[in-house]
Amino acid sequence: MKKMILGVIITAMVGWTIYDLLLPGKEAAEETEIAKSETAQSETTGLAVGDLAPDFELMTMDGQTVRLSDYRGQRVFINFWATWCPPCRAEMPDMQQLYEEQDVPVEILAVNLTASEQSQENIATFVEDFGLSFPILLDTNSETANKYKVKAVPASYMIDTTGRIAFVAPGAMNKEFMAQEVEKMN
Repeated sequence: MKKMILGVIITAMVGWTIYDLLLPGKEAAEETEIAKSETAQSETTGLAVGDLAPDFELMTMDGQTVRLSDYRGQRVFINFWATWCPPCRAEMPDMQQLYEEQDVPVEILAVNLTASEQSQENIATFVEDFGLSFPILLDTNSETANKYKVKAVPASYMIDTTGRIAFVAPGAMNKEFMAQEVEKMN
């Protein structure tokens, strides 16, 4: 009887050892699948906080091509605006001050809804009158505004150094609020 009990115990121990050896491989495979799923999910482009910001390519007023993806690794403040928009006019001096002071480095990309303007000359006059030194991008066919689902201006997106949306502002902001949101970004 003792030999039979000992045999059962040894068989159980061998079986348990084999199970333990195989289980970590199974767990590792499951962890790899979970990581792949999370990576695929985290690479989703969208407009919600945490999503990768949709890339775009626009021309500046002086004919330079600018892509959002060119700024990966930097904090980016995208602002959709128009010269005829009173809240945009109120917000621009604060944006310029934020850009000049650079307490926390941030690149400002001011996307003008050019299709809604009477003329590009109005944009140039606006930029000169407000002394704007950050890039002014021309969304001539509203493709970028449509991609970002801009319904009213101003509308802003704060993009962190990984290219993810950190904050969305559907409306005008003051400098203090802008600076707070920039500081929160990585």
